[in-house]
Amino acid sequence: GRRVFINYCCHFQDQGGIYIGDEVLIGSHVVLATINHGQSPETRGDNLPASIRIGNKVWIGSHVTILPGVTVGDQAIIAAGAVVTRDVPANAVVGGVPAKVLKYVNHS
Repeated sequence: GRRVFINYCCHFQDQGGIYIGDEVLIGSHVVLATINHGQSPETRGDNLPASIRIGNKVWIGSHVTILPGVTVGDQAIIAAGAVVTRDVPANAVVGGVPAKVLKYVNHS
């Protein structure tokens, strides 16, 4: 995307693909992980890629982890330290482990 800010000490593991929209802010120590592994002992060595998609004007706080297959909607905010395991709706503020919707941002 255009006008993207990525702070220091971030780790982007991108074999599954990472798509970042315009005007995204990414805090320090953020992890974007696009590879998972099977849960059974027989498949734990298997790589299961899934892309991460980040919409426009998203703010990702420091120490956030976003897991494979997650889409973050436009203008969403992800609170510091959150672990995002599922899609984030547009304009939502999410936080926690696992992240859940805390409120929605009113853009007036």
